[in-house]
Amino acid sequence: MKSVLAFLHFEGNCRQAMHFYQQCLGTELQLTPYPDADGKPSSDANAMIMHSQLTYKGQPILMASDSAPGGKVHAGNNFTVSVDCESLAELEQFFASVAAGGTIRLPLSDMPWGARFGMLTDKFGIQWFFNCALSQ
Repeated sequence: MKSVLAFLHFEGNCRQAMHFYQQCLGTELQLTPYPDADGKPSSDANAMIMHSQLTYKGQPILMASDSAPGGKVHAGNNFTVSVDCESLAELEQFFASVAAGGTIRLPLSDMPWGARFGMLTDKFGIQWFFNCALSQ
């Protein structure tokens, strides 16, 4: 298996969410809007997103789209985006950035498994875990 990635679905605010995550995590962002009714690429800067991808250090880390036109998104608590950081500084930066406008469910704390860990729900309703081994 090469990788497993989370794919998030939004109801019309994928563009805003992915730009927010791009800024928080310092990634590259690719956005592909749904085509116009005639099948041609949309020229509307606010068009709904058919596919998007965040890339960090050359590797895809997160994908997302708006639901298909007319589709509905049902938020739930059956998944969480989990980020394993390379350093405590990176952990603190990413956690604070993604938490902006959201709700911290567990502040960054040292855990029995030898890591600093925190949980939050971002301003788009997405749940996140952040973890960094204390030896790093």
